Amino acid sequence: MPGHREPRRRSPPLPAPRGPLSGEVIDALRGAPDHRAHAVGDADPFGDDLQLALYVLYELHYQGFAGVDEEHEWNPALLGLRRALEEPFLAALRAGARTDGVVDTALAGLLVEPVGDDGHSVSHFLHDDGELWQLREYAALRSLYHLKEADPHAWVIPRLYGRAKAAMVAVEFDEFGAGREADIHARLYADLMTDLSLETAYGHYLDAAPADALATVNLMSLFGLHRSLRGALVGHFAAVEVTSSPGSRRLAAALKRVGAGPAAQRFYDEHVEADAVHEQVVRRDVIGGLLADEPHLEPDIAFGIEATGFLEDRLAARLLTAWRGNSTALRGPLD
Repeated sequence: MPGHREPRRRSPPLPAPRGPLSGEVIDALRGAPDHRAHAVGDADPFGDDLQLALYVLYELHYQGFAGVDEEHEWNPALLGLRRALEEPFLAALRAGARTDGVVDTALAGLLVEPVGDDGHSVSHFLHDDGELWQLREYAALRSLYHLKEADPHAWVIPRLYGRAKAAMVAVEFDEFGAGREADIHARLYADLMTDLSLETAYGHYLDAAPADALATVNLMSLFGLHRSLRGALVGHFAAVEVTSSPGSRRLAAALKRVGAGPAAQRFYDEHVEADAVHEQVVRRDVIGGLLADEPHLEPDIAFGIEATGFLEDRLAARLLTAWRGNSTALRGPLD
């Protein structure tokens, strides 16, 4: 369709390692005959090395990497390493994302947006003061998810029943363009990136993304790839849908203010309208249906909501600290 830029979904190249754990994973995927196993125990669960190692292993279940044998997706040694990396990440999330296990309490907390030290959220900052270069950095970081938008959440569909499954599919149907290729949200995001003169290749900005950004994407894969965490994935999905509409409205206005172009604005305009409806469906039917079927999952749903906010707060702190100091929030130059 004229005016649309299809996200380039060819498998990206492997990233540069950021330490011994990610180096071990990347060497294994490159077919290194001998690689030494490194201990996971001392690694920072939110640090660059562990988060990149997890991201690379999770990506084997999505688009993979150029030149990497697709059979590695189910390589027993790599799956064992992934499990060893997930354990400290999940433990740190449970320690940091405090919850009373009550879904209504966690949902009420979503009405208070994640904020920086001065009471400003990222979307408020970009709306009020953001410059074009900061909006471009934000778009580049978020591309690690938005160019595969809704894919991680699709893992939960076969793990739901009845009303919860039907409602989840209905929301995902919208995320995937409601049957229209041109309206797939990943494609709309590629159009946004084109308007901002960014590269639309899938995974292009992985090397530039700090650990706090990787963690927000890894969270979805962690929850999505484990049936035992299906409640947490529903909680994550609820957190995204409930908070999306007001933030998207501010980001659309910010893009308009800096002259980003209609395609850039359209992505967020679409989320203002769609997610206002999705919020009600998720609350009433996805969460309500899941609790009706499996009430014992309520603490997991609440944990998913709180863990999402916890990681988004960490990312917001990094972005706002860097931008207020007039410096990049990325690991290197954007261009």
